[in-house]
Amino acid sequence: MKIAIIGTGYVGLVSGTCFAAWGHQVACVDKNAQKIDGLVRGIVPIYEPGLDGLVERNSAVGRLSFTCNLAEAVKGASVVFIAVGTPPRAGHGDADLSFAYMAARELAPLIDDGAVVVVKSTVPVGTGDAVQKIIGSVRTAGHFSVASNPEFLREGVAIRDFMEPDRVVIGVEDERARNVLMELYDAPLEAQKTPIVVTQRRTSELIKYAANAFLATKITFINELADLCEQVGSNVGELALGMGLDKRIGTSFLNAGPGYGGSCFPKDTMALLRTAQDYGVAVRIVEETVTANEARKRRMALKVMDALGGDVEGRTIAVLGLTFKPDTDDMRDAPSVPLIETLQRFGAKIRAHDPVGMENAGHLLSEVEFFDDPYACACNAEAVVVITEWDSIRKLDLVRQKKTMRQAVLIDLRNAFEPRVAEKIGFRVSAIGRSATTQHDNTPAALPHATGHAHRGQTAGAAHLEMAGGSGGTF
Repeated sequence: MKIAIIGTGYVGLVSGTCFAAWGHQVACVDKNAQKIDGLVRGIVPIYEPGLDGLVERNSAVGRLSFTCNLAEAVKGASVVFIAVGTPPRAGHGDADLSFAYMAARELAPLIDDGAVVVVKSTVPVGTGDAVQKIIGSVRTAGHFSVASNPEFLREGVAIRDFMEPDRVVIGVEDERARNVLMELYDAPLEAQKTPIVVTQRRTSELIKYAANAFLATKITFINELADLCEQVGSNVGELALGMGLDKRIGTSFLNAGPGYGGSCFPKDTMALLRTAQDYGVAVRIVEETVTANEARKRRMALKVMDALGGDVEGRTIAVLGLTFKPDTDDMRDAPSVPLIETLQRFGAKIRAHDPVGMENAGHLLSEVEFFDDPYACACNAEAVVVITEWDSIRKLDLVRQKKTMRQAVLIDLRNAFEPRVAEKIGFRVSAIGRSATTQHDNTPAALPHATGHAHRGQTAGAAHLEMAGGSGGTF
């Protein structure tokens, strides 16, 4: 099947490449000539593990192409995906749909009869209706279809999420669109028995926002419980384990941390709020989630200050990890930004390291000294703050790190290290969801993944179960 993808951001580029890997003929189109020129030469503009190799292989065999020519891309295409950005409108909070509507207007006279136009961008309820009207103003009704097919990709594991999805959601209003999209997805996912949810277009649009809002709420809930754990002398890791083993709750997104960020949760929760307000519906839980998360990001700076006796004026603090989660260079709404800015306002000198995110961080942060090497970053620092739990950061040699620091203070906002081990080395540790009386428990800071269960009499640490996905998000 020939497919056209309008937009080569995270969703468009990953989706187009993976469709090509399934054997389809895919043309990705974008107005950014510099980006397209780079993709033609094999330069992938985003950091996503495995994507560069997949782009190279499918381009080499002729299944994947890149162009700025929309007419060329959509000619002969059975399915045309709109996968452009829908950022929040400044000062409003609702999604800016101008790029999606522009794409609809431009492709309307170019698509073949019978083509299915699929909105893959994350959009508010009713966007598909508007796209239908835009295309219908220049095309005969019944000669085209408009569908919704939201994506649920997580940055850092986007290829796996596309190839092995939990489910595929398609929203359609006619049989033609249903049949075409079922053909597109059914064959490659049949062996995996992946559920394909076929629903009305408006329901499909709402599913994406509802899913992301729920996950954001789950993260915020465990973060607030972490604060309670610190006050009552409990351990949030064991608490999350005890909760997560209940199948009705599940273990995903129960890692306490400095708050959620990224390209989707902040944007989608605000867009859902705006939609609810437009229809006169109160979604109080989502409102409180947004408020609590924003407050938490800045409150983490106070946690750093408390670990240094309440005063950071003129003190050097090393920040390890800047992106909103590991395995991405995405700095959008990353908790590191408000935390660093708050510390700077109180007079702290910030040094920072991230494996891949420093270039993007440099566009958002000022007066920060960046280091490629985490040990050099912490040299002569009076505290080190772990904000993003990159694997390379988890594996740091704390003995080596301590030797070059002015003061051995570790503020671990991801519980990446075992406090007992760090304190034995000589660090003064401030962790998330653990009071001073629970710093010496036997729970591993990062519980390795397993499919087993905790037996009677075992500690949470012995159960070796991971609370996955606490900082992640879908597009």
